[in-house]
Order: sequence, then structure tokens, then C-alpha cells
Amino acid sequence: MSLIAWSWLFLVLYIGLMVGIGVFAGRRVKHADDFATARGGYGPVFLAFAFAASTASGATFLGTPALSYEWGYAANWGNFLYPLGLYFGVLICMRLVATAGNRFGNRSIPEYLGDRYQSEGIRVLVSLLSLVLFFYLAGQLVSGLVMFEIFLGLPPAWALIITGAVLLVYVALGGAHADILTDGLQGFLMLALSVVVIAIFLFGSDLYGGLDALTDNLKSQDENLVTPLNPSTPLYHSWWSIFVIVLAHMPLGLLPHLGNKLWALRDGDDRMQFVKLAFLFGLTMAMIGVGGLMARAIFGASLYDEGNTPNAALPLLFIEFFPTWLAALVGVGVLSAIMSTADGLVVSSSQIIANDLYRRTWVPYLERRGAAMDQDKLDARVLLISRISTVVVLVLCMLLAWALLDQNIAIIVWIGNGGMMAAFAGPLVVGALWRGVTKQGAYAGLLLGFGTFVVLYMQLIDPAWFAPGALHDAAQWLRGEGPNPYSCAAMGEIVSVLATILVSKATQPLPQAHIDAMFGTSSR
Repeated sequence: MSLIAWSWLFLVLYIGLMVGIGVFAGRRVKHADDFATARGGYGPVFLAFAFAASTASGATFLGTPALSYEWGYAANWGNFLYPLGLYFGVLICMRLVATAGNRFGNRSIPEYLGDRYQSEGIRVLVSLLSLVLFFYLAGQLVSGLVMFEIFLGLPPAWALIITGAVLLVYVALGGAHADILTDGLQGFLMLALSVVVIAIFLFGSDLYGGLDALTDNLKSQDENLVTPLNPSTPLYHSWWSIFVIVLAHMPLGLLPHLGNKLWALRDGDDRMQFVKLAFLFGLTMAMIGVGGLMARAIFGASLYDEGNTPNAALPLLFIEFFPTWLAALVGVGVLSAIMSTADGLVVSSSQIIANDLYRRTWVPYLERRGAAMDQDKLDARVLLISRISTVVVLVLCMLLAWALLDQNIAIIVWIGNGGMMAAFAGPLVVGALWRGVTKQGAYAGLLLGFGTFVVLYMQLIDPAWFAPGALHDAAQWLRGEGPNPYSCAAMGEIVSVLATILVSKATQPLPQAHIDAMFGTSSR
């Protein structure tokens, strides 16, 4: 059979499995909290697969090989460093977020932060800021579109519709349970696929000539492809741009679509085992980016030609190396990577609407006006809104994905999560380490961190505003860092942390009884 025929066969089997899991998961959803968090439902090993799969999105399996294809060895710093930053951040925040979140019955990170700082305004603000994660979800949909175009021979519009439809069916049915169950299975497939690619890179000398031949090939195309830093791109042009990969990723594990998975861990004593396993799985998955180096050696610069895209580097590599049926099967493995992050984003985004904006904001407003609602009726309505908002979120993000088809997937993702991570660094990370963070400090960290990312990434600072000298040089440097979302996010995080600390020291602390309830008696 042809590649397209094999791909259709495996796709039908894959969709059937995902929808089946969605139906099964739907039977486990008894109320809105089940749909939102699957609280206490899973052990550390399975949840580690699910968590690692959600962090290793289409940006990892298509975007990072594309960056390796474009920028060479320097791009692979991120393969090592982003898991270090991500899981260090999880380690810092997990105890407080997981314990206090379960104690207060939180269903989302915005709700947790609202309770942490006793502020309805912070919860609403974080909820609204979280909507920029639509860019993150759009990046996953673009990834799915690329896979369906290559393996199924579909036109872009139909590829996008099928990607969205598969997500819609199983997530709307099972919510967080469907998200975690499918991510756990997909995580296993993704780990196996990553091991295969790493093995080919290290030992597949008969396929591309070996590592020395690979290096010589890349050097003959562009000497910058084999240097530790690549001056051709602001993403990897300096050691600062490498360092910020770690710093920028520290809050990633606490973004709404990932942080809510911490509440699904069955036993709090398993947290360290969960983090260790998730880090090991995540690091292995991240190394799949080396596939982009092989693609550049084999295909040269042809993926820059009209009708091609560097985002297709890894899928085309599979088609080149593997038998037709195996290439199609591997394509489903990459599709798993895409779906595993997209479904978590859909669930978390639906909870922003159903839980944070409706249950925690609109309903209390109605109650203050005398329109009280029975708790069972409220829960049923929140569950209904969760499912309806799933459809709305997906449709909006499909339109956004269509507008961003020509962008690198990893960069699309970072348009969304860079601002969120800059905003979260102070209120979430510092707030997990230090009891002294105040409501005003949290506001300052959120707004200034997010604002810094937007200003830097959009290159709103013009060096022409300043006379020659230190300020002009600083503005010139900041403008040069604008195309690097990691650098912009890291600087936003630094501003968020400093603003949170300084404003907290100058403002009224939260009530001691609330702090004790939040941190517990053993916290320092």
C-alpha cells in the first residue's frame, strides 16, 4: 500500500482508540470537578507519562527539529536545557500548588492564585491573561495540519478540520480524565519514537554517513550550522540566549494546561517519584530535535523551497528512512505528541470560561443580587458550559492556526506561553517559596512581567529615542533580542520576580491565619 493508504488505516485506528478512551473517561466524570482535574485519580508512573507528553508538544516533535534544521547544532542546547528549567520549576512549586490546591478544591491555576492571594481580581486577571494560550493551542493545530498534509495528502483546510474534530470529540466527552488517559498512552508512544530517533542519530552511520560525515555536510552548507553558537539568529547567537532557555522554561510546568495535572496525583508521597520520572521521560523526548540535523544533511536547503516548510523536517526524515508502513505508524506517533498537549490546553481553556469566569465570578455576582442557585444545578451547568466552551475554544484556535500557517511551530507556541511564564514567575514561583508575597506584589508581578514580555517581543522600544550612549546601546540590544521569545520571557520573569518582592515588602501582608492554612504548619 502507499504511504497515504497506510496513514489512513493507522489514523482510523488511532481516532477509534482516542474516541474510545474519551467514552470510557466520560463514564468517570461524575461532576464538574472530575471534568476539570480528575483529582487524585492516577499514580506517579502513568501521570509522569501524561505530564511529559503534555510538555513535549508539537513544538518539540516538529518545531525543535525545524529549528535544528535551520540553525544547526546550536539549536540543540534547548533539547538539554528546557527540561532542566521546566522540572526545576515544577519541583519548586509542586508542594504548595498541589497541597493547597487540593485543600481549597481548586480546579485551575487562576483559581488557585485567586485563593492564594485572597483576591477575586487576581483570579479574573490571570484567567484573562491565560487566554493568550490560544496561540499555544493554535501551534498544536498547525502541527496536526502539517502531519495530515504530508501523510494523508489532504489540503490544509481539511487537515485542520480533522485535527480539531478529533480533539473535540474525546475531550468534550471525558475532560481531564480523557486528557490524562490519552496523554499517558501517547506519552509511551512518544518516548519510544524519541528513543528510535536518538538511536538513528547515534548509530545510523549507514543511513547518513555517521556523525563526522554529518558535521562535514552541515559545515559545507553553512559553517554556522556546526558552531556552539549561531550568530545568524537571535535565538542562539550568544551565551545569554542559551542561558535564558533554562530561565524562561521554569514556570512552564505551572501553566494552566500543565499545572492542573498535579492535582490528579493519587498520593502526595509520590511527588518526587513523579517528578523524577517525568523529567527522565521529558528529557528523552526533547532529544528528538537532533532529527532536524539529519534532515538538513539529507535534504539540504530544499525545505525552504516554495511549498515546503522546515516544520516538515522530521516527518520527511521518517519517510526517507523507514518502510512505508512504518513511516505511517511513526507519523501517528508524532500526531500523539500534538494531541497530548492540545487536549490539555483545551481542557484548561474551557475551565477558564466555565470555572474561573462563570462559577467563581458570574455566579457570586448573581447571588449578591439575590439569584441563588442550587449546588447540584450549578455543578451540572458548569459541566455543560465546560463542554460547550471546548467547542468554542477549538473553533477560535482553528481560525488562529489558519492565520499562522507559515510560522515556525515552536515560535507560535512561545507567542502564547512566553507572556504567561513572564507573568507567573513572581506570583506563582516566588509565591510558592516565600510566605511574604502580598496581593499587591502579585498584581505587580503579573502585570509588569506580562507587560515586559509584550514590549520586548513586539520591539516597542526604539533606540532612536535615545542619544548615543549607554541608554541607546541598551535599547539597541533589547530590540535585537525581540525575535527571541526565550530571552523576552526570561527578562519578563526577572522583572516579575523583582516587582513581586519589592512591592510585597512595601505593602500589607496577608492575614497570618490564611498563610498558615495555605502553606501548612511544616512550611518555612
